Amino acid sequence: MQSHSPSLQPPNKWRQHFVLDMPKPKPACVWIHACSVGEVASIIPLAQQLHALGHSLHVTVITRTGMQHAQRQLGAIASISYLPWDLPTFMQRFVNTLKPALLLLAETEFWPGMLKACQNKNVPIIGINTRISDRSFPKYHASRYFWRRWLAPVNMFLPQSSLDAERLIAMGVSCNKIQVVGNLKYAIQAPNIDSNVLREKLDSTLKRPILLLASTHDDEEKRLLSMIPQWHCLQPDLLTIIVPRHPERFNHVAELIGNQGLQYSRWSDAQINKNAQIILIDGMGILQSLYSIADIAVIAGSLADIGGHNPIEAAICGRGVVTGPYIQNFRDIMNDMRTAGAAIVNNSDQELEAAIARLLQHPHELRQLNGQAALFMQDKSQVLPKILQAIKPLLANTCD
Repeated sequence: MQSHSPSLQPPNKWRQHFVLDMPKPKPACVWIHACSVGEVASIIPLAQQLHALGHSLHVTVITRTGMQHAQRQLGAIASISYLPWDLPTFMQRFVNTLKPALLLLAETEFWPGMLKACQNKNVPIIGINTRISDRSFPKYHASRYFWRRWLAPVNMFLPQSSLDAERLIAMGVSCNKIQVVGNLKYAIQAPNIDSNVLREKLDSTLKRPILLLASTHDDEEKRLLSMIPQWHCLQPDLLTIIVPRHPERFNHVAELIGNQGLQYSRWSDAQINKNAQIILIDGMGILQSLYSIADIAVIAGSLADIGGHNPIEAAICGRGVVTGPYIQNFRDIMNDMRTAGAAIVNNSDQELEAAIARLLQHPHELRQLNGQAALFMQDKSQVLPKILQAIKPLLANTCD
């Protein structure tokens, strides 16, 4: 269930980065650090479970969007602040003030000053959902002499895959500190919403097929919008929902849609135009719910060399995914989903256009794609218990 903070007033980002504003002391809390939206989203199920078990929580982030997402989803169960700059005096002051009993580091948030400050105060550290990307690994490996020393204070790593484990070992981490438990992103829960109400808001007929273009980036919108006329020829009542990844681009995307001569409405409009061919989602925190009503889900950030976005958010809603070729950020998940028949990865815009056309023309293939996604998620549901079991020995000193 989605949690809401009583107050969504954001803290002053720069004052907290420079430790001019500090969080209140929270002795014996579990401190979870998650950089931005993606990392925050991945730690939500774990944070909720730790809260349910009676542990006090403090979450740190780096980006404004990460802060907004953390406040929306975790504000009712955790205190939240920006992470200080990774300078020894700043980090030591932060740790001395917060007084955590355990630090959980999401993905690749390796900050030497933070790790040293925790070591100085005997705060155990666990790397959760650790991922060493293709892009970052050569740099880590080239400077492994330093990382071997900087990562020494970490008590345990729980990497997403055996490849991530191998890369940690290549960086100088002892294999005795590594336990592969799977990707925490699999622990996501389906949104607790009334999908009929959401569907009716977007499509008053409740009959139009819905194509969701999720987390689009610059240049991708223009390319995808050029495909829509062809899809409309095949399915004239198709409703396309487009969700730009970054809010500062909402108006730009609206302009692109208008330039294509397509009828559109915005999510923020008082009333959705029932004849709209496209609905532009110009709000945050809505995408996860939209997967529950989409018929076809395209995960963007994959047509351009961004690396893709989390397909699990679609799969947990029983939706398979269609992507472009750039899926390296979620390679293991996407490979598993492809093997399970729950994902279609296309090597070009032309392939992607043809794949959507095929699904529109052959509903049985679409039902099979979405059905395989639901089955796939059933098989991956044990990652959260495994993580909790792994960190249990170091939770003993934490309390609410």
